[in-house]
Amino acid sequence: MMSLLARRRADKRALVMGLTLLVLSVVVWRDATAQTMSATYGIGPAAMPYLIAMALVALGLGHIVVAFRDGLPVPEHADGIAIGWIALGLVALLLCIAFGAGFILATTILFAATARAFGRRALLVDAAIGFGLGVAIHLLFSKLLTLSLPAGPIEHLF
Repeated sequence: MMSLLARRRADKRALVMGLTLLVLSVVVWRDATAQTMSATYGIGPAAMPYLIAMALVALGLGHIVVAFRDGLPVPEHADGIAIGWIALGLVALLLCIAFGAGFILATTILFAATARAFGRRALLVDAAIGFGLGVAIHLLFSKLLTLSLPAGPIEHLF
């Protein structure tokens, strides 16, 4: 088995992704252990980060195993423009939240940019759909779950 692994060259992309996922799992696990909040009974707030860290370990190990297998499908080339639209939407989301524009506007922009990345050209319709989803999510979290999302001028209307 080892001679087979030594002769076969590893798929570098899968190997790098596997190692990246393992490093990310260590970061998530470390952050989960550093949480100061604890539950008085039952499952505490650190349970989900531990679960995510274990899932990242499983995905990372899976990528590493796949990196040494023969007959893998060749991945398609990434569409740089689509990735750029999604990155632009994520940056806009972060800036909206950081500068107090609020969750609803951030969600609107992210939805419209992501729809554009998938090839849709109806920007105003997508912005309206994103706005509706943002309002619905905001109302679900603030009114039903009594949790607060980043508030901006639009959120203060509700």
